[in-house]
Amino acid sequence: MASLKSHLVAFVLRHTRKKSFRTADAMHRRIAKARKLEDHRPPKSVADRLRIRERQVHGFPVYEVEPPGEHTATRLIYFHGGAYCFEITAHHWKLIAELCERLGMRVAVPIYPLAPEHDFHAMFGMALELYRDMLAETPAERIVFAGDSAGGNMALVLTMLSAEEGLPAPARQALISPGLDMTMSNPQMIEAAKSDPWLDIPGGLEAVRLYSAGIDAADWRISPLYGDLAVLPPTLLLTGTRDLLYPDTLVFADRLRDAGVETELLVEPGMIHVWPLIDMPEARRARDSIVAWLSAAAQPPEEADATAVTSSLVTD
Repeated sequence: MASLKSHLVAFVLRHTRKKSFRTADAMHRRIAKARKLEDHRPPKSVADRLRIRERQVHGFPVYEVEPPGEHTATRLIYFHGGAYCFEITAHHWKLIAELCERLGMRVAVPIYPLAPEHDFHAMFGMALELYRDMLAETPAERIVFAGDSAGGNMALVLTMLSAEEGLPAPARQALISPGLDMTMSNPQMIEAAKSDPWLDIPGGLEAVRLYSAGIDAADWRISPLYGDLAVLPPTLLLTGTRDLLYPDTLVFADRLRDAGVETELLVEPGMIHVWPLIDMPEARRARDSIVAWLSAAAQPPEEADATAVTSSLVTD
């Protein structure tokens, strides 16, 4: 049964954020308002407990976050969500800080260019350069990806673009409510939109239009569901049953397995879009699953196998 806190969060979202996704005009109004308020810098509560430095890639910030003590050789790139149009939030930073501390990994956090001021080409120009830089320092088997919503989409597309350039895939990835089919044409999405207290189809389609640079939404560069899934690394998918993107996640999990990709699917009944970012009991369980999944990339093979066998956190 979903927690009381999760019901309260859903109620608040339905009466605040949902309206931003109901129409294209509402999405534009939300973007204009956000630009006056957004601040990508890590909150003081995060900056005080971790070592953080900032550098530039393609003229945009990348925060390099390190745990306070010793760290493993494995590195994480975290791609934040926000419908391609909105900046990283304190909720993202809190999750990033927890992953950094619990995994003992250095985390790269790209503050990638946003739509409508920028588009697909600028976003992935930066993301590819960041990944190339990391590969020059760290072998691919010591790199993992994580991302939520649009950031989950970016992690997938980045791996596919990298494969086209002959670059190796990361060792693992954990994707929270990822955007998979940005045509939003799955018939089950209509019913899913009714139960989702946050997202809706019209505003989502407008956000995709703003960032896609005229590329057809059915192109794998926008909708990775239609790409070569065989190039992807072992993947953890997290989805809630009250998420607009839930139907696509089920389809994607099946296609990953058909492509021979090691896949774990965590479905949390009653949960909303990107619920692991929000402080509630269900989020804590999900974060435990993410840590267990990604930590396998930092272990010797025999220890990773034992973790996979004994872990009961991830369920279909």
